[in-house]
Amino acid sequence: MTTSYDCSDPALRSEGLAAAQRAVSLKQCIVLPTDTVYGIGADAFSPQAVATLLASKGRGRNMPPPVLIPRIQTLDGLATDVHPDARRLAEAFWPGGLTLICLAQPSLTWDLGDTLGTVALRMPDDALALELLTLTGPLAVSSANRTGHPAARTAAEAAEQLAESVAVYLDAGPRTDAGGTGSTIVDTTGETLRVVRQGTVSLEQLREVVPGVVGVDGGAPAAGAPDAPAAGAASGAPAAGAERPPAGTPDEPTVGA
Repeated sequence: MTTSYDCSDPALRSEGLAAAQRAVSLKQCIVLPTDTVYGIGADAFSPQAVATLLASKGRGRNMPPPVLIPRIQTLDGLATDVHPDARRLAEAFWPGGLTLICLAQPSLTWDLGDTLGTVALRMPDDALALELLTLTGPLAVSSANRTGHPAARTAAEAAEQLAESVAVYLDAGPRTDAGGTGSTIVDTTGETLRVVRQGTVSLEQLREVVPGVVGVDGGAPAAGAPDAPAAGAASGAPAAGAERPPAGTPDEPTVGA
């Protein structure tokens, strides 16, 4: 049974959060708002739940979902050998529209798909999403749409595409990301950070914090920065545009990414 909650009503907000927490614990999918677009989410540590999420979207294991986290400290629990420049970007832009592809902690028992040993992490700048993540822990989250269709900017748009494959819809009004671009994705697994998808955080903003970030088109970093190796080199992930992208590198706008 699918239920939608109008989270502008305080009572329904509390009821909806509780229902969403229950659904996640039962390995079901939910729809939640973020600061970019609406997302479909599931327990990141349940292979069954992640498989259900991917099936709901009509996408395969070769496009693993990003993971949303409730606080910056969770970065070290899910990623290993975090690049110092990745930390600087997280401190500057989290919560917000930035996703960081990092090397995944090898000890974690999860299966997000064909991640090539990486995980894409983001802390969204949305009060409802952060409250939910505090209740549930990290969630695998992708844009709330069928693959190849526009990202949902309202809960109703998400329901039109995902219908009863989702147990709970949390409706917090329209999202402001009118272009549906989602967050900016930065691959931090190599010696030099590289943008693999441009989104709401501009390259200029990134370079104010880390001048050596390489643009999505392979554009040179700021003067004086080192030459950049291929993205993902540290983990064996292919460079941007290679046949199999690292975790969270989308063929469409994704909430976490």
